[in-house]
Amino acid sequence: MRLTANGIGMHFTLNGGAGRPLVTLSHSLATHLGMWAPQAAALSARYRVLRYDTRGHGGTEAPEGPYSLEQLAEDAYQLLRGLGVSRTHFIGLSMGGMIGQLLALTHPEAVRSLILCDTSSRVPAEARPAWDERIRTVGARGMESQVEPTIGRWFTPGFVREHPEAVEPVRSMIRGTPPQGYIGCGHAIKGLDLTDRLGGIRVPTLVVVGEDDPGTPVAAARIIHERIAGSELVILPSAYHLSNLEQAEAFNAAVLAFLDKVR
Repeated sequence: MRLTANGIGMHFTLNGGAGRPLVTLSHSLATHLGMWAPQAAALSARYRVLRYDTRGHGGTEAPEGPYSLEQLAEDAYQLLRGLGVSRTHFIGLSMGGMIGQLLALTHPEAVRSLILCDTSSRVPAEARPAWDERIRTVGARGMESQVEPTIGRWFTPGFVREHPEAVEPVRSMIRGTPPQGYIGCGHAIKGLDLTDRLGGIRVPTLVVVGEDDPGTPVAAARIIHERIAGSELVILPSAYHLSNLEQAEAFNAAVLAFLDKVR
């Protein structure tokens, strides 16, 4: 399905009974809403599930960037408004978690609860040159240059060897991401600086992180957990960055337990 929100055509799917509480899922950089397939299946038995493609990804338009995190959060808010949704539980992983943090700060009335997964609240100055290099490389060589380096950061080596049925679709998502979308969102991520504002998040919050995530490590999750009063922290063993896929069963159990408690 498609809807025009915040000036762009956005692609989304809705699953589950229309009268149930809504859960919105926001994906990582260089994937699309298909990243959430295991969660959509688990959640839709009890909840209405909205998955959407972020600006520059999947079936959503990819205008020339750079984009800002504020723009990405406003896209999500305007999509909700366009669908007639007043409040939602919001689950975001990596870039999606950054969007979720800002959405809860700028439109708190729209967020019932927040689940922030394998994400960070700040990109330190020393990490920004690495983002500049990724952006330059994609501009010069396209998305193929990012496929294997990204898979190496997102999944443990054992999972890559033993679960090609889960890893190959992710390779395809990375490869199929429009370069201008990756570059635009890369600029938004590079400017992330929300740590000092996290105390303003007042909704029930769960923080989930893979124990061995090299990109947004447990230390980053602990900072978010410590800054958001009353939040909960779950650390998933034997998982890198896409913990929702590498440890789908444990991830789903943690998410459902939290949602069932706060709904």
